[in-house]
Amino acid sequence: MAYKSDIEIAREANKKPIQEIGAKLGINSEHLLPYGHDKAKVSQEFIQSVQGNEDGKLILVTAINPTPAGEGKTTTTVGLGDGLNRIGKKAAVCIREASLGPCFGMKGGAAGGGYAQVVPMEEMNLHFTGDFHAITSAHNLLSAMIDNHIYWGNSLEIDTRRVAWRRVVDMNDRALRQITASLGGVSNGFPREAGFDITVASEVMAILCLALDLEDLQKRLGDIIVAYRRDRSPVFARDIKADGAMTVLLKDAMQPNLVQTLENNPAFVHGGPFANIAHGCNSVIATKTALKVADYVVTEAGFGADLGAEKFMNIKCRKAGIAPSAVVLVATVRAMKMNGGVAKADLGGENVAAVNDGCANLGRHIENLKSFGVPVVVAINHFVTDTDAEVQAVKDYVASHGSEAILSQHWEFGSKGSEELATRVAEIVDADMANFAPIYPDDMSLFDKIDTIAKRIYRADEVLADKKIRDQLKAWEDQGYGNLPVCMAKTQYSFSTDPSLRGAPTGHSVPVREVRLSAGAGFIVAICGDIMTMPGLPRVPSAEAICLNDDLQIEGLF
Repeated sequence: MAYKSDIEIAREANKKPIQEIGAKLGINSEHLLPYGHDKAKVSQEFIQSVQGNEDGKLILVTAINPTPAGEGKTTTTVGLGDGLNRIGKKAAVCIREASLGPCFGMKGGAAGGGYAQVVPMEEMNLHFTGDFHAITSAHNLLSAMIDNHIYWGNSLEIDTRRVAWRRVVDMNDRALRQITASLGGVSNGFPREAGFDITVASEVMAILCLALDLEDLQKRLGDIIVAYRRDRSPVFARDIKADGAMTVLLKDAMQPNLVQTLENNPAFVHGGPFANIAHGCNSVIATKTALKVADYVVTEAGFGADLGAEKFMNIKCRKAGIAPSAVVLVATVRAMKMNGGVAKADLGGENVAAVNDGCANLGRHIENLKSFGVPVVVAINHFVTDTDAEVQAVKDYVASHGSEAILSQHWEFGSKGSEELATRVAEIVDADMANFAPIYPDDMSLFDKIDTIAKRIYRADEVLADKKIRDQLKAWEDQGYGNLPVCMAKTQYSFSTDPSLRGAPTGHSVPVREVRLSAGAGFIVAICGDIMTMPGLPRVPSAEAICLNDDLQIEGLF
């Protein structure tokens, strides 16, 4: 049987005017700022008007560590949202926007897949409503104002060797990781070492995704530490007087985007920090708005549960005052076999033994998620090559860990294929079994927070951090930042910092090579192993296959 590609399915979508989608959630047309006919921003006025509403139930979708075999976290998020609506629940989906870097690199789109997609797919994966461009501009405006301040006399006495604010661009470009700026003579300023990160790693992105409103946004922007003086005292963005202009650039980007699934159910798509180098969750304002207008909100956190879900629980929930009622952990039979040692080319053949061997990764994630006090359901994202025996092997393994696994065929059949999953998840959520709590308190030392994540989530034996890093963490504690959570930046492919170490490794170490203070976002970033905050393109980037066809339709976006 020949299956249609994601983009072919998306093109055939029977989209409804965005005003009809908003009406399902009680959002009147005057509170929707349309971008064409099929997407709109939700006004700040409406968001303020629903603050007195009771919150709906929050469901987190996460996954095992990603493999080349595929997991389908966003696809399952969308499929579950459609499934909940199918069984009569008032449900909305909350996901992140796509970065151009992975779209033109190797990951492809980020709008789901098969018959569990959010549309318009092409726009979502490209420029969408311009939010990422606004974030990039606001970030780089601050960069320009820092160098301009230094050029015109440097009254703040910034030590040019200690400018901590890098520039950003929303593209994978390894050549920009480390640069020398202001070359070319006196008129161009004072030469200094600098560099670029990808936009999704920007603290401005994190701030937009954690801010509660425009006032909170401007305060957080002002709290960004951009540089240090010779006496090591910090210089803030508000000292540069950049926070007001940055807020103006982000005014529209701060408003959540409303779109629809293939089945015309509402989806909020807003913000896009990566989970391997940032906190990996969609915006707080989108999630909290959805909770005020829907009875069930399905959201996702990036990459595996060791990254996205951990940060969702320890950072987003802590900062936003929200808590999940259940977690859906996505796994595939193919990924289990790959974790069990099967080569990608051989995944089509039945291999129950390899499935059992590969389930250790799944089991580790189940245990970790349960440690947050939240019930866990495993969604087996179905592939057509899966056999009954392989699926049963996963179900039996999950049952042995005190949870249940449900086969979901949303990719192939849409909500009809996710109805069983949606029914069971709704039962668990309605039973109010969750007793959520983060795994470390605010008043734990910063190093101990890193150590707690490394040992309890990654199952490492130790954290390797030299005296300089430990002294820096202690200095931040002395400056009043000790109560902040930590955001781990590490490879997404393994519990360890070695991307080739699959399964459920133990006995490994977590080397912390750098720590960064994101004072505006409100967390400490610990950069571990060889992870880069500016990715590079692969040998054969997806961009080589992306083009316009004779009908001026986009090809190559999966």
